[in-house]
Amino acid sequence: MNEQLNIHQTKVSECDLEGWPCPFRLQNELAVITGGGSGLGLAMGRCLAAAGARVVLVGRRQAALEAAVRTIGPLADYAVHDVDELGEAPAFVERVQKKHGSITILINNAGIHLKKPAVETTEEEFLQVLTTHVLGAHALSRAVVPGMVERGRGSLLFIASMASLFGIPYVVAYSAAKSAYVGMVRALATELSPHGIRVNAIAPGWIETDMSEKALANDPARRQKILSRTPMGRLGKPEDVGMAAVYLCSPAAQFVTGIILPVDGGASIGF
Repeated sequence: MNEQLNIHQTKVSECDLEGWPCPFRLQNELAVITGGGSGLGLAMGRCLAAAGARVVLVGRRQAALEAAVRTIGPLADYAVHDVDELGEAPAFVERVQKKHGSITILINNAGIHLKKPAVETTEEEFLQVLTTHVLGAHALSRAVVPGMVERGRGSLLFIASMASLFGIPYVVAYSAAKSAYVGMVRALATELSPHGIRVNAIAPGWIETDMSEKALANDPARRQKILSRTPMGRLGKPEDVGMAAVYLCSPAAQFVTGIILPVDGGASIGF
């Protein structure tokens, strides 16, 4: 009996089944990951690099990006960019491609969170959340898509949320933004898939990140509520989202487009 594949010890790009090429291999791919300096963005960068992709981590804080790149190794680089600067998206994409070559994968992961009662959320706060998530993702997608169309291939991946799938209190702006991703993914998939560009999303459940730990550290009741409604009875790990990203960006998902993939331990279907 074959030993179970250990993704922490074996690179996805090394897998081989009696001479068949590994369908999860990402050699010759260049992935740009926004919000790549920490958390899920960094985890996705690690997993895509393990599958052979070159990755460019994007964020506003150069020191954090430099540290993140060091944890990945020679397949990683970084680029400082603020997704809120919508008009700078074309120049940013041109800068990355001039240095690294054609962008074949874009992961729209950058975002901000706002926890506040709906009646206390101001128009300015609401608009800021929408700008970062929705308009920022659209601006970068719009900038990379023409090249993908010209080459006849590419993958856009949006990081949605449980807030895209069901109601969560005190996050009205965040829920609106992440729900907008669902519509964007379906519309873009319908429009772009005939050009060889696949568009998908991941909806992470509750994952062990620095942000979630801070949120739950002093709120045992909330932690218990989360665990009680998660059939697997635990939080996920960032790599769970990272490996889902590898799948959706790889040839293994060559006939998959327009989906929202929950990576949530069953939270979205449990009771």
